[in-house]
Amino acid sequence: MRLMFLLLAGAIFGWFVFGITNRGVFDNANVASRFSVAVKDKSGKNLETRFPVPDGYKRVNQDLQSFGYFLRRFSLQADGAPVRYYDGQIKGGQVHEAVFNLSVGTKNLQQCADAVMRMRAEYLYAQNRKSEIHFHLTNGFDMAYSKWMEGYRLEVKGNSTQWVKSKEARDTHETFMEYMEVVFNYAGTLSLSKELKKKNPSNIVPGDVWIYGGSPGHAVLVVDVAENASGESVFMIAQSYMPAQEMHILKNLNEPGISPWYRIPEGQLQTPEWTFEQDELKAW
Repeated sequence: MRLMFLLLAGAIFGWFVFGITNRGVFDNANVASRFSVAVKDKSGKNLETRFPVPDGYKRVNQDLQSFGYFLRRFSLQADGAPVRYYDGQIKGGQVHEAVFNLSVGTKNLQQCADAVMRMRAEYLYAQNRKSEIHFHLTNGFDMAYSKWMEGYRLEVKGNSTQWVKSKEARDTHETFMEYMEVVFNYAGTLSLSKELKKKNPSNIVPGDVWIYGGSPGHAVLVVDVAENASGESVFMIAQSYMPAQEMHILKNLNEPGISPWYRIPEGQLQTPEWTFEQDELKAW
C-alpha cells in the first residue's frame, strides 16, 4: 500500500502545483471574512500562546488531562521554520502557519494518518495510559502496545499476522517508537478511517480527525477549537503528508483573514492540499 502511495506521490504533487486535487479544484481566492484575528505572537511556544482566536471567539475549555489540552500546549518550532521532509529537504510550496516540534524520523513512514496516530499515541504515552495505545492494521489485526512492551513482535506471512514472543519485556520511548514504526508500515488512512467513529461537525472538538480512507487517502488532525456566544465554532488543523514530513498547522487559503482558523464547512472542507466532505469528520 505504501508503495502505491509513493508511486502516486509525484503525480499528486503535480496536480497540487496547479491548485487541483483528486477531490476537486481548490479555490484559493481571497474570500471576504465576517471576522478577523489579532496578529499572532511570533514568540509563542504553542498554539495557545502563538495564535489568538478570531474576534468574538473563545477557546473551548479543555481539561488539563485531555487530548485537546495536550495538542494546544504541544511545542512549536520557531516562527518561520520551514516544513522538512524525512530526508531533511525543505518542502516546496509551504502551506503552513507553524511546525510542531515532533520528529519525523529518517524513513519515509510518518505520513498523514501516521502522524495523526503518532500524536494520539504520544498523548496516551505521556498520560501513562499505555494500555490504551493500540491501532488496527490494514488487515484488521489489533496491534496493542501492551503486547509490544511484553516483548512480543509481529510475525507477518502474507496477509496473516500474529504475535511472537521474541524480546525481553521493555518500556522506553525508544521501544515505543519502534512500535510506532511498525504501525506506520502496516496501518494507514484505510484502517484508521474504519477505526474512528463518524461525528457531526457541529460538535467538533480538539482531537477529532478529518479523514478520507483511500489509496491515496488523507487525514488531518483538529488541534484547537474556539466558539462564539452563538455556539459557532472555528477550528485549527494539522497534517503530515507524502512523502513523510514534519507535522504542521495548515493555512486557511480561502479565508486568509482568519488563518490558521477554519469555519465549520457548509459543504466541503477545502485545505491547501486536500478537499474533505462534510461527513468525513471522525472521532476516537
